[in-house]
Amino acid sequence: MTIRACKWLLTFAVAFAATLTFAHGASRIKDVASLQAGRDNQLIGYGLVVGLQGTGDSLRSSPFTEQSIRAMLQNLGISTQGGESRTRNVAAVLVTATLPPFASPGSRIDVTVGSLGDATSLRGGTLVMTSLSGADGQIYAVAQGSIVVTGFNAQGEAASLSQGVTTAGRVPNGAVIERELPAKFKDGFNLVLQLRNPDFSTAVGMAAAINNYAATQFGGRIAEALDSQSVLVQKPKMADLARLMADIENLVIETDVPARVVVNERTGTIVIGQDVRVSEVAVSYGTLTVQVTETPTVVQPAPFSRGQTAVEPNTTIEAQADGGTVAILNGSSLRSLVAGLNSIGVKPDGIIAILQSIKTAGALQAELVLQ
Repeated sequence: MTIRACKWLLTFAVAFAATLTFAHGASRIKDVASLQAGRDNQLIGYGLVVGLQGTGDSLRSSPFTEQSIRAMLQNLGISTQGGESRTRNVAAVLVTATLPPFASPGSRIDVTVGSLGDATSLRGGTLVMTSLSGADGQIYAVAQGSIVVTGFNAQGEAASLSQGVTTAGRVPNGAVIERELPAKFKDGFNLVLQLRNPDFSTAVGMAAAINNYAATQFGGRIAEALDSQSVLVQKPKMADLARLMADIENLVIETDVPARVVVNERTGTIVIGQDVRVSEVAVSYGTLTVQVTETPTVVQPAPFSRGQTAVEPNTTIEAQADGGTVAILNGSSLRSLVAGLNSIGVKPDGIIAILQSIKTAGALQAELVLQ
C-alpha cells in the first residue's frame, strides 16, 4: 500500500467516524441491548448424509459410519448381518443449529452440517432424519433435507482446483422444532436487559429513559441499573409484558463507549474511536532497507592451459535509510490525531508500530486492542 493510499484510508476513517458518531450516538434500546430471557440455545446431533457421488467416507477409515449405516437399516427393518458394505456414497456428519428464543413447535430453523470422517465433499447429498438435542439431553428439533455447499473441487490427472469448503454446508429451513422451551415469556414478572457493549454510562442512561417513559404511563419508576451490563425492569401490575417490552425497546437513548484503538497486525487494519486522545509527544519513524545482490561471474581458462572453468562470486550490498521525520502529535480530536499521523507519511504497519510505542510511553489515552 502506498503512502497516498494510506492517507486516503485515514481520511476515510475520519469521514466515517464523523458520519456514524462512534460515541455519544442516539440508538434504540433494541439495537444496544437484548432481553436476558430471550437468549438463543444451541442444539447438536449426529446423522448421515446419503446420495454422494463417490465422495463419502471410506468405511475402513471411518468405522463409525458403517456402524451408523447398519443401525439405520436395522431400524428400517433391513437385516445387514453377514454383509460387507463398500459404498462411498454415505458420510457421517455433525449437525448443529441455534434454537431462537420463544420458538414454537412446527416452526423451522436452519442447520449446519459438517463432516466427521474422511469424506471429500458433501455436495449433492441429503441429510437423513437427525434429532437435535439441547444441553439438557432433550430433543428439541428434527433435521432433514438437501445440503447446500458453496465450495467446489475440480481435479484432473496433473492438477486440481478447490474453492471454499466442500465438507461443510447448510440446510435452509431444514429442522422442524418439536418441543418448546419450558419457560414462557409472560410467566416472568421482571425484565432484565443486557447491554451488548457493557458501559455504566449507557446503563444508567437506559434506566433513566425507561423511568421517564414509566412516569408518564404508570406514574412511577420501574427501571434500575444493576451494573454496567444489566438493567432490571419491574413489571407494573396492570401492564401487559409483551406490550411493555415493545414500548421500551423503541425508546431512544444516548450510548457511550470507552476510547479504544483496534489494530489488526495481520491485515494492517486500524480503527480509531472518536474519543481517542493523545498527549503531546514527539514521534520519529524511519526504516533501514538493506539490499544484497549476487552477480556471479563465470571465468574461463586460457586456451591449452589445462585450467578449469570457475565461478567467481560478486556480491553488492546497498543500505538505504528512509524516513526519519520528527513530528509533534497532539491529538485533541480524532481529526487532529489522523492529521498528525498523516504528516509522518508512513504505511499502516508503521502507524501500528507508532501507536504501540505511544501507548508504551503513556501518551495514548485509550485502550489499545491488538488482534
